[in-house]
Amino acid sequence: AASHTILLLQPTRRPESRTYADFNSKTECLEGVCKMFEEHLKQQNPNSPSITYDISQLFDFIDHLADLSCLVFSAKTNNYVPCNKDWVKEEIYIMLRKQAGQ
Repeated sequence: AASHTILLLQPTRRPESRTYADFNSKTECLEGVCKMFEEHLKQQNPNSPSITYDISQLFDFIDHLADLSCLVFSAKTNNYVPCNKDWVKEEIYIMLRKQAGQ
């Protein structure tokens, strides 16, 4: 079953840079983090026709964010479970491996 997921993000040290986004599933949230990184790469390389990257660059991007965490809804306990950057990286790794294997 899809778990409603809230992404909490603070890209810089400035508290006013804090934002959040909510997603219908954990996978949508993880894809959202990848898209955010892709947008960041497009801004850095505006003249590049296509953007390619490897997972280590994505993880560096996540590590350099001031804060990134997720709240994932658990139907079992009927509440949101907080998950940190390491969880996000591990889940993205699993998701990308699955996509590569398709």
